[in-house]
Amino acid sequence: MINYRKVNNLTGWIVFLIATLVYMLTIEETASFWDPGEFIAVAYKLQVPHPPGAPFFLLTYRMFSFLAFGDTLEIAYWMNAGSALFSGFTILFLFWSITLLGRKLFKLEKDKESKGHTIAIMGAGIIGSLVYTFSDSFWFSAVESEVYAMSSFFTAIVIWAFLKWDVIENPRDENRYMIFIAYLVGLSIGVHLLNLVTLPALALVVYFKKYKSPNLKGAVIAFLLGGVALVIINNIIIPGLPSLAGSLEIFFVNSLGLPFGSGIIVFIVLILGGLVAAILYSIKMQKAILNTVLLSLTFILIGYGSYALIIVRSNANPPINENAPKDIISFVSYLKREQYGYRPLLKGQYFTAEVESQEEGAPVYAKGESKYEIVDYAIETMYDPEKTTILPRIYSTQANHKQIYRSKLGLREGEEPTFADNISFMLSHQLGHMYWRYFMWNFSGRESDYTDAPWMGISDLFGDYPDFIKENKAHNNYLMLPILLGIIGLFFQAKYDGKSFWLTMMLFLMMGVVLVLYLNSPPIEPRERDYIYVGSFYAFAIWIGMGVLAIAHAIGKMNKNFAVASIMATLIGFPVPLLMASQNWGDHNRSDRYFSVDSARNFLASCEENAILFTGGDNDTFPLWYVQEVEGFRTDVRVIVLSYFDTDWYVEQMTRPINESAALPFSLERKNFKRGTNDVLYVNERQGLNAISAKEYLRLLKNESDLLKIETGFKSTVYQVPSRNLIMEIDSAEVIKKGIIPAGMEDLVISQMNLRVKGNYMTKGNLMLLDLITTNNWERPIYFNNTSLSTIGFDLKNHVVMEGLTYRLLPIQKPENVEEFVNTELAYKNVMEKFAFRGMNNPDNYFDEEYRRFTSNHRSVFNSLTTALLMEDKLEMAADIQKLSLEKFPNEAIPYDLSSGQSVPLLFEMGEDDLALDIIEKLSEKSFQTLEFYRDRGRAMDREAMISLEMMRFFVPLLQERGYDELATKVQNNLDKVLGPGTSSNGILRNRK
Repeated sequence: MINYRKVNNLTGWIVFLIATLVYMLTIEETASFWDPGEFIAVAYKLQVPHPPGAPFFLLTYRMFSFLAFGDTLEIAYWMNAGSALFSGFTILFLFWSITLLGRKLFKLEKDKESKGHTIAIMGAGIIGSLVYTFSDSFWFSAVESEVYAMSSFFTAIVIWAFLKWDVIENPRDENRYMIFIAYLVGLSIGVHLLNLVTLPALALVVYFKKYKSPNLKGAVIAFLLGGVALVIINNIIIPGLPSLAGSLEIFFVNSLGLPFGSGIIVFIVLILGGLVAAILYSIKMQKAILNTVLLSLTFILIGYGSYALIIVRSNANPPINENAPKDIISFVSYLKREQYGYRPLLKGQYFTAEVESQEEGAPVYAKGESKYEIVDYAIETMYDPEKTTILPRIYSTQANHKQIYRSKLGLREGEEPTFADNISFMLSHQLGHMYWRYFMWNFSGRESDYTDAPWMGISDLFGDYPDFIKENKAHNNYLMLPILLGIIGLFFQAKYDGKSFWLTMMLFLMMGVVLVLYLNSPPIEPRERDYIYVGSFYAFAIWIGMGVLAIAHAIGKMNKNFAVASIMATLIGFPVPLLMASQNWGDHNRSDRYFSVDSARNFLASCEENAILFTGGDNDTFPLWYVQEVEGFRTDVRVIVLSYFDTDWYVEQMTRPINESAALPFSLERKNFKRGTNDVLYVNERQGLNAISAKEYLRLLKNESDLLKIETGFKSTVYQVPSRNLIMEIDSAEVIKKGIIPAGMEDLVISQMNLRVKGNYMTKGNLMLLDLITTNNWERPIYFNNTSLSTIGFDLKNHVVMEGLTYRLLPIQKPENVEEFVNTELAYKNVMEKFAFRGMNNPDNYFDEEYRRFTSNHRSVFNSLTTALLMEDKLEMAADIQKLSLEKFPNEAIPYDLSSGQSVPLLFEMGEDDLALDIIEKLSEKSFQTLEFYRDRGRAMDREAMISLEMMRFFVPLLQERGYDELATKVQNNLDKVLGPGTSSNGILRNRK
């Protein structure tokens, strides 16, 4: 007789080892792009990440960093290993959840499992869990230090714990398990809130067990009660308790005159006292259910207590202290993610709605010297009621979002959307494009890793794809086998175990479709968001396991030997995870990839000592934080996130020294940049005032001069900019004496710099930038990356010099005939001696779209430097730069792109015709295949296709000018094939940098 329990445990641990080994072999060895750079940095030093924080994640991953034994270059690896380990445990609990559901489906009694049933259930667990192991979205999160791996672990263990609770017979043990589940839920709050979405579905487990004759009405009530539990935790416990504490704190301090913290102390005493009294009452009165509920609430609060870390560490003023939630008021704002704005859920405006009015709402408090002060008022925006709707899906009034709505819905400019358009967008884009496409990626296949790539099916196996798609490592086709197996399992479970079917279905919908409706995503996101819905894919993996049981059941009916049938079913199902593993390995193996970190090093290496560097968000900043805070590289450079500069907490942090970087010089005081003050300053050009001194303007603003005040209907004071021309006086002789002007540029030094405001208003961030530039007076080098330079509120492009990947602000005027001004000597030295490109020339490595974008950025910088060197007749140095680019970023590893095409005329000019022709041949062939593919598929041209068309048009006359008529004719003929005759160059590329 097979010992089912031992087999189940042993097989589960074997699957765990397989999954963990796979993830360990494919983890990224450093900080990935996007959030991992931030999370590794904040976990290593226990700092404060973006809202709503993940304190338990930080504490846990901090312990993984100890495995590096002080080697800072290994810290990221071991934190990534933490994700691999948690992901392995997720697979373990998925396996055990499938086997629990398999036992229930076959209605097996304890210790009475037959050999056939044991083999079938183990096969189901193996196939289902391994399919999920090798699924696209889960594997992606399993190999990097993000919250989603640990969050998936909590989701998996909570689902397993509920299923385990379902088979417990002793009521005392049931209650203990329920308290254990509550503690897990509490801990998961300190990681991610995805776990909570499972509660309505898991309430069905309780209902089906406790009610022997369940019905639809009861199931609906149980589901709704689970929803109530979700609301209590998500809306009352998480933000509600701190909000109540904040209200008491304001009352005790402002109204009663008590010291700071008195309201918090009273609140804690009341909550703890009430809980203790209630628990003692439940014990005294022998109310077991009430006692279990109260203890569960207590353990949820204990788990939630990890959030104390955020306040404690924020008050320690670490280098990364996002939102600075130092007190209860700022902590509540942090928890509620107020900085991210509001998305309407049940009622809201169409994107064409006009703002009818704006009214001041509830006051916003901040901690002052002796009490909490009102610093601002919430603004309530009222829209035209004729242009509002229930369940608003096309709500965003951003200009670029409006254009996308119209494009996707086929609405002409000026045409009003209808409710049918609203629902159409929800079904086609939010559900279709932003969920079902991701679902099919995971269980059917994916065309490539290009933005908006479609899913693949069986028919696509014979599709005529261009080489650049076929060679893309994310070109994966599973022949729809996983989804077919899952559908079989879905119907099989529905037929033989209806209760578990509805549990699995609700898990699938709650963490998928319902989550889509709740998130109400805008028409575009910064990146693909498939990792959000891994919980839904987890539920589908259960059905894949059930599919193996269905096959075993069908074969068993035919051969009457269920053990043999179970072995055959397992063998039939086993190729599915093997196929997924073989298809997905190439684009999920992140070993030997370092450019996310190397590009950050290159940015910092482009800066002089003690520099100030302005960046954009996310990938522009998080890798920089990582290399500074973890690896300790160039901590003298003060990195400033431009968007954060609009907040008072961030500006205040800039007034303090951090690491080796001194405090920034400002003339304005906190009263001038605190929340609610100078958030927006409107340009109101006064007649006869063509310009104003920047220093004088800052002096007037600092003194809160009535000359700058604007009368509004709001209680807060608004200041204006009386002229968009803000003049900064420059002592030319003193500037040259400081030695900051590159050799040969002395004649370009100017005596005045016009910090001209671009738009109709100036934000707080741009005000503080104006103050920094003026007050700094050229003492510390100020740099911008490309993103920040293009988004700041001043036009400084004529006053910056490229020194590598960064642009340095200098008191010079760029010559009119120069598109991009470059300090060639310094930029050449930085690129050739300081830049790093580890692993980028290895064609076996996988470089996703973000890596390719940063590579293109580097190639573009190399082209700009080459152009500047050629203008200075430094031919040999120019050749060095181009050859370095081709050596470090070869086509075999990083396919040639637009920037590569722009280097072609430079190579021709240097006499490197062979290199230029090689690029043309490869790019033109890729471009032809791309255009032909889009034409044959009837797809509208996206950015990739437009670039392909642009390059082919550009190459034809360029080749003709150089006498390469044969190749020119070939390229032109290819153009004619896909677009028809007469597709000559339009000169777009020629005019690019």
